[in-house]
Amino acid sequence: MGTGTSQGQTPRRSGKAGFDSPNGSEVIRLFSDAAKQAARRRVALIGTYVPRKCGIATFTGDIVEQSANFHPDIHFDVYAMADPAKPVDHGDIAGEIVHDDRGDYARAARQINESGVDAVWIQHEYGIYGGDCGEMILDLVDRVAAPLIVTLHTVLAQPSDKQRRIVERLIDRASQVMVMARHSRDLLMTLYNVGDARITVIEHGAPDRPFGRQDEFKQAMGLSGRTVMTSFGLIGPGKGLEHVIQALPAITERHSDFLYRIVGATHPNLVAEQGESYRENLRSLADDLGVADHVEWVDRFVETEELLDQLEASDIYVTAYPNLQQSTSGTLSYAVALGKAVISTPYLHAAELLADGVGELIEPCSSEAIADAVNRMLENPVGLEAIQRRAYARGRETIWPRYADAVARLIDTVAADAPRRRVAELETPSVTGFLAMCDDTGMFQHAIGRVPDRRHGYCLDDNARALMLVSQADVIDGVTADRLTSSFAAFINHAWNPDANRFRNFMNFDRSWCEDCGSDDANGRALWALGHTALHGRSEDIRWWARGLFDEALSMMEEIGSPRAIAFATLGAVCRVEGEPDHAGALALIQRSGELLHRLLAESRRPDWAWFEAVLGYDNPRLSQALIEAGRINGNAEWIEAGLSSLRWIASMQLSATGAFRPVGSDTFSHPHEALPFDQQPLEAQAAIEASVSAYRVDPSRRWADHARTAYRWFFGENDRGAVLADLRTGQCRDGITPRGPNCNCGAESILAFQLAYHGVVALARSRQDESDSSGADPDDQPLALRAGDILEKRRLPEKPAANF
Repeated sequence: MGTGTSQGQTPRRSGKAGFDSPNGSEVIRLFSDAAKQAARRRVALIGTYVPRKCGIATFTGDIVEQSANFHPDIHFDVYAMADPAKPVDHGDIAGEIVHDDRGDYARAARQINESGVDAVWIQHEYGIYGGDCGEMILDLVDRVAAPLIVTLHTVLAQPSDKQRRIVERLIDRASQVMVMARHSRDLLMTLYNVGDARITVIEHGAPDRPFGRQDEFKQAMGLSGRTVMTSFGLIGPGKGLEHVIQALPAITERHSDFLYRIVGATHPNLVAEQGESYRENLRSLADDLGVADHVEWVDRFVETEELLDQLEASDIYVTAYPNLQQSTSGTLSYAVALGKAVISTPYLHAAELLADGVGELIEPCSSEAIADAVNRMLENPVGLEAIQRRAYARGRETIWPRYADAVARLIDTVAADAPRRRVAELETPSVTGFLAMCDDTGMFQHAIGRVPDRRHGYCLDDNARALMLVSQADVIDGVTADRLTSSFAAFINHAWNPDANRFRNFMNFDRSWCEDCGSDDANGRALWALGHTALHGRSEDIRWWARGLFDEALSMMEEIGSPRAIAFATLGAVCRVEGEPDHAGALALIQRSGELLHRLLAESRRPDWAWFEAVLGYDNPRLSQALIEAGRINGNAEWIEAGLSSLRWIASMQLSATGAFRPVGSDTFSHPHEALPFDQQPLEAQAAIEASVSAYRVDPSRRWADHARTAYRWFFGENDRGAVLADLRTGQCRDGITPRGPNCNCGAESILAFQLAYHGVVALARSRQDESDSSGADPDDQPLALRAGDILEKRRLPEKPAANF
């Protein structure tokens, strides 16, 4: 991906027609560095861009230029689509994306994420992006973290299956979808089930020029005394120009001063395939009909300012498109805003813009209809002027100041804001929401909003976590805590299947099991909960039960090779050893875990990837945490350092450019050696906090407290969507963040992740205070070697074990 030396720019217009650079355009910096830093909003803008000669490029350039004119507090980082076979000097922009290089889309997404923009805005047309139907744009869309705006320049009523899938993905990722016609909005609502609140209609912008200056511009162009009708655009069969030429004999017979001006170069794709044969056929048609003297060809691409001058010299503007699915036409918007009488086929944009007498609609592919409409206008000068004035009045709704205002509102609607409130980090959350998700069987797995969803029953994972929570949540009264402890312990106990030497995981609401054996990860988590309860359980009776089931189930780990399952079980084994230092089975598991994780890290590590696996999954920091804890228990400094270094790496991977926590998204799970931003889940924030607790025990550095605090603030709006997920009043938590914002459900995993994350932050704050009290100095001032040595010396007798080990 090509990158300019700075980000953001605007095309500069000259006082004359066209751009004032030698190659037909010039791009200059819009802001100085200081002004850019002061911009209220920064937006990554993606599409074709000037000086490329296409309608999307002009549209994108207009967004940048008109926003600069009327909303200079919005700064655009332009990422222009590039074709190496047809190089274009885009000037000083943020970067270029080679249209058919899939890797370039991923690299652009990474640069956008690192830049910390407030929003990403994609101009979508199937033909400008690489792959089948332009599918490569999805490689960027899936990777950008900032809120997404998608402008759909074409909304097809009958898309192909591939086209539909692409648009559905874009819509699924977009916070707002912009279209330029109400008909397009209606199609999105009916075909794609998009809610009206997520669709913004902004009509194509247009210039603000005085009305009625035809004679002035005709004189400047040597057209005085002529009645002028104009068509504009890249020439090709889709313009219907042959039908207009066929109408000329019937017009010129009654109006000998009539001149039809065809302004624009032949479409470059058509030239590449057929040369100028289409244009030559049109010329031959005019010759054959005897109207060649009534046709003027402006055979070149004209920039916007010259186009406007050409339109001002016109009395009538005609668009005879045979394709009635044409969504928008920028020149149609320009012609209306300049007060031209417009004759058009009823394609989507024209049917809306020319309603209520603003212009005249005709049937497609009919030279007779064109001739009749032109002659009626020319033979009724009063009526012609009335149409022109109605057009000019209608155009006031789309002039650039209003367009720029609408763009600014759209960006403000989407852009991620800082959270509106801060939360005291040690403010204890209520547990009422947690209690509402529990019954006599255990904790429900899912919720619809805040309402428990009994259809999905229960799972071992959640009840194991819930047992760990009630062992440390002192805000739950004793009677309730004992009852819940009994319920969760009974669930785990009943989940154990001694015949299979495994725990079951999923249970229906009627208490029937869905399986005989749960996943490896669920089994590892159950062993973790048992080890935790053996050390931290509320009573000796529950601790005795946990010790017994832990010992009975421990042998299953000999058959499990999943690194995460082993990491989870290791955290339980650490607790077991902290309560019983000579527990041979737990020590053996810890030894195996340390060796495995240390080996995996060494085998998978590469200069840019300091991790245990090629693909990031969920609960990622647990791998580092387990290696750190294994090193602490076994007195293995090499394992400790490897665990710390890997945790530092994953922590850096989970920070945004603004310093906010950005959990590895679930979309990442099938993408080696990269981290995608969505969907973000509370479990990852909890893991980051608790791994930081473990890291602080062996490396009491401020970095771990800072990282835990950053991860905890993710729950309260310091995230990619400014979404407050956690509710201190109830203790509930939303099920994470999607590209469009928070998932409004409050399932068990999310509630427990928030509640346990709180206790992790408390444990870390307590550890820091204890360290400061015991040494009389800031622990951050102590050399790492001294801290590690002291900790290893005391590894078997921790004064205050971390909350979730």
